Amino acid sequence: MTVAPEKPRCPFCYCAIEQPRELPQRKVVEFPIGACTHCGAVYSYDATGHNMGAAFIEALLFACNEDDYLAFSLSHGDDYTDAVVGNYDIYTHTVVPEKAYNDRYVRGALIFVKLFGEFQDATSEKVKEKLKYTTPIAKTKLRSDNFSKEKVRKFIAENNITSILSLAEEDSRVINELQRMLYTPDAHERGKIIDLLGEVSKRLAEKRPDLISKLINNLLQNAASPGASAWGSLEAIGTIISTNTGLFGEFTKPLLSFVAQENLQREVTWAIGKIASADPHHARLAFKGLSTFLENPDPVLRGYAAWALGNIGFNDVIGALKNLQSDENTLTIWRDGDLQEVTVGQLAEEAIRKIKR
Repeated sequence: MTVAPEKPRCPFCYCAIEQPRELPQRKVVEFPIGACTHCGAVYSYDATGHNMGAAFIEALLFACNEDDYLAFSLSHGDDYTDAVVGNYDIYTHTVVPEKAYNDRYVRGALIFVKLFGEFQDATSEKVKEKLKYTTPIAKTKLRSDNFSKEKVRKFIAENNITSILSLAEEDSRVINELQRMLYTPDAHERGKIIDLLGEVSKRLAEKRPDLISKLINNLLQNAASPGASAWGSLEAIGTIISTNTGLFGEFTKPLLSFVAQENLQREVTWAIGKIASADPHHARLAFKGLSTFLENPDPVLRGYAAWALGNIGFNDVIGALKNLQSDENTLTIWRDGDLQEVTVGQLAEEAIRKIKR
């Protein structure tokens, strides 16, 4: 028997809740917010299911009227409780029975926080007042009569970057088309598309950072979906983040979660290296995990790890890198707009020089 989607309900009082809404002057990394009108529980929406920790903090802070001293002094179980409602589809405002529903993956989650007693009494009216100024989640898209899939592919074939960037500013379907083009077995072509997504994201982020935030979320979902090909998804995320770490740096944390997935370690290591090449600070949390890859049997992973660690720049790894200087195993790495054939030893030597600067 097929189980139908259900309207979401508050996990504490089981009353129906409204769709989460955007906060005024919302930043890219913030989460839409809502509150149960019956019991006062606050909830935030995480589109990917990879940012639930950050979404919880936002819900807790919002429930405490942005008083961080109060929020982080509260004790779970004594002063507040929390809960998660998974498989939430923001587009239909329903909780679906399976993660795969109607031929698409639903990874959204609602993270609830309910303050107890005097703490809720002290903040509830201010929370209600702030909710009056929230707005429905924007779904506006850029559209132009000038767009066609054929035109995008023609510009790419001609290496006409200027025209692609101009068309992307007119029509957000350029992003969708580039994302589709990631799934090619041609590594050189895939590298070109990854670089293009970075360039397009850098340009669009000036006016529509929400579109790039959505793109990163889509790429994260693609990489996380069981059975789906992640070709290029993680590398594209790293490249996009590297173009503007001020706006998109917070997406590094969910990206790092893929380090634990053995089948994606090459891809995420390259992505971290790309971020580190632009801003080592945002990649520093990956240092310990990448250091272990220097002894991995896979020469590609050893090489990527050496390159990434050189970009991060911590002295602690120099000894391990020196052990790889005589490693003659070859690999290809996408850098500077081309696939370069190098040895693990060459990448290790480069990394040592970079760290010692």
